[in-house]
Amino acid sequence: MIDYASLGWRTELVGELDHRRLKAPSVKLRSAQQGPNGDTIFCVDLRVRHPNAGAYLTATELHSMEHFLLEGLQRLLPQHFVSIGIMGCRTGFYLVFLNEGRAQIICTVLQRIFEDMQHAHAVPYASIQQCGHYQDHCLTDAQALAHEILAQRANWLDAA
Repeated sequence: MIDYASLGWRTELVGELDHRRLKAPSVKLRSAQQGPNGDTIFCVDLRVRHPNAGAYLTATELHSMEHFLLEGLQRLLPQHFVSIGIMGCRTGFYLVFLNEGRAQIICTVLQRIFEDMQHAHAVPYASIQQCGHYQDHCLTDAQALAHEILAQRANWLDAA
């Protein structure tokens, strides 16, 4: 049994929630699954926009932010980062980790990525060799989004 509170998560917010209650930006544990060999997969919901509120992320914002998150998570959590997924509703991202589910670690790494973005000169992996739609990126849009998310850092774990 996973002790969510000891990992820093509000237990009443773990799992799937009524989307009318979700706040943004926020970081919450969506799920955790223990494997037969003792490993645990953690899926974290990085919510950037309020669901069903009319203000969705553009395709370019999603794409560029995905690249920054991919680069940053691979660099800062190389032993634990598994994958990133864009939410089809265009309100955020799913972040998947192996054996790392501590809220403080994840939030600190996200903060570092968003802070580093403010000084970036280009979107990572945005070349024709590394991206399937390399022309669909905007550094300034991604930086503005990161700035917006960082401004609410104190409330990230208050997901609903």
